Order: sequence, then structure tokens, then C-alpha cells
Amino acid sequence: MKKIYQLEDLDCANCAAKMERAVAKIEGVSSVNISFMAQKMTLEVEDSMFDEILKKVVKTCKKIEPDCTIVL
Repeated sequence: MKKIYQLEDLDCANCAAKMERAVAKIEGVSSVNISFMAQKMTLEVEDSMFDEILKKVVKTCKKIEPDCTIVL
């Protein structure tokens, strides 16, 4: 399943890159693309585990960029 999420308060391109690398390492994530300019995250994960993986993604992003919010 592929979904696009709006990001709020993503401060820099470096933070976006760090978040993208960290999310890509989460088991079940097929692909992830975080665009600093568009303030969007495109996430593709396995359908059966979507909710569980999304919680891990949100937690991982908060660790790297505490001010950034993923609009669900």
C-alpha cells in the first residue's frame, strides 16, 4: 500500500534525509521518499502490517526531528 503524508515543521533537508534513511530500515517498509521542499513523505509498506509499521515510522521520525509532525 502506498500513501502520501503531509509533513509539518520539517526544518531542513538534512533532517529529511536522516528520517528517510531511518524509515527505510524499518522491517516491512518497501520504499520511502521524504521531500523537504514539498514537505511530504511517500510511504510504501506491506498491506497486512500497515498500522503497526506506521506507528514505528512516526516514532522514528519523532526521534530524529521532534518538531516535525506527520499529518495522518
